[in-house]
Amino acid sequence: MRSFLLALCAALSLGMSAPILNATARMPATAAQDANSKNAEADAELHKAITKAGNDRAALARNLKDYLQRFPDAPRKANVYQALVEACQQLRDAACELEYAERLIAVQPDNSDMMMLAVTMLQQRGDDASLTRAAGYVTRVLDRIEKASPADKPPQESIAEWRDHQERMRTGLYALRANVEKSQHNYDAAVKDLKLSYSLHPNGVAAIMLGEIAETRGDPTAAVSEYLLAFVLPEEGEAGNVDRHEVRLKLGNVWRQVHGSEKGLGQEILATYDRLNARPEPEKGTQKEGVQEDLLGRNKDAKDVFDFVLRRLDGSSLALAQAKGKVVALSFWATWCSPCRVVEPVFNQVAEGYAGNPRIEFLAVNTDEDRALVPPFIAHEKWDVPIAYADGLDALLNVQTLPTILVLDAKGKIIYRTNEFTPQAFPESLTKAIDGALGAAH
Repeated sequence: MRSFLLALCAALSLGMSAPILNATARMPATAAQDANSKNAEADAELHKAITKAGNDRAALARNLKDYLQRFPDAPRKANVYQALVEACQQLRDAACELEYAERLIAVQPDNSDMMMLAVTMLQQRGDDASLTRAAGYVTRVLDRIEKASPADKPPQESIAEWRDHQERMRTGLYALRANVEKSQHNYDAAVKDLKLSYSLHPNGVAAIMLGEIAETRGDPTAAVSEYLLAFVLPEEGEAGNVDRHEVRLKLGNVWRQVHGSEKGLGQEILATYDRLNARPEPEKGTQKEGVQEDLLGRNKDAKDVFDFVLRRLDGSSLALAQAKGKVVALSFWATWCSPCRVVEPVFNQVAEGYAGNPRIEFLAVNTDEDRALVPPFIAHEKWDVPIAYADGLDALLNVQTLPTILVLDAKGKIIYRTNEFTPQAFPESLTKAIDGALGAAH
């Protein structure tokens, strides 16, 4: 709060903002002078209101409200509303906080953060008019997200990351709007939104609310199905968190209604977990089928590293036989592996130190099951080391954790292996192993 006021005071000390100057520049000279004079007076009074309040938030709220009475069209009205929202929040004055949050939304209709704050407070009020306004705000934020295009994404995000972020926000917003609709007993709309939320990202919040609605509608069998999902899904998700103990109580209650006792419930929980986490058989022609084909097909009889034929990202073949007699540095990684994002750039830097040396090869070996994730990931990360899919090489070399770095000498013997990394020691130890292998082969 204090930092916001300091920033506002700093802006006031610099005079009128650029938009105000631009607006007055288009006015006739006399009108512009009058506007400048009024704006300067409003800024001076605002600075005085803030300064007089000191660290007293109650005094600040009073002074800013009085300021708005005197200057209802002040050029910094939005800033004042923001300051009042924060001051009222600290004073635990919910009515005041909501009033100025909604006033700020009126002058900044794209302020999604303020809308979400208003939604929370309107839900707490719980009357029908408040809930209707809350649903309206969530809908406005959802519309904005759904109409966004990749052209609006931050430059540091890949398109895949941006789309994933958009989906996660929509997952949470559909569940939030459904919660409001459920409070209004608008169950059909709530069920529709919850199914949309769940279809984007299966989540316990949507499942538990669907179970509650099924119970309310007198359908305990449907409630059992939803509570089972809520129980086996992660407690934390894109739509919020669930309390598994609470879900357990709800599930036990409706199970007893349907079956008379809790007999068989444990088996059904395990069956639901297995169904939810089952890995589908790869369809013909898919990339996952290609993974299975590589594991069970072309490298099925490979007994040695140099017997392997891997596949590059573009689908072309990479026969490791061509590396026979060379030192080979292998880095095993996956898109989901957070430490790999730290290690691989260092592996790349070490590789750059041997650029042009025909006696060594570096290869980043991907172990993802879903190969569709890999090309966009690499496009974002911009790694320079050659990349190929593992195609069973990880199994041959007993790679059980990621990342794992191996160095093979000219005969294919492992002379260096690590899956523990410190930024300072790793480059030195890897370089030492490579230099030793190169020296021994010379």
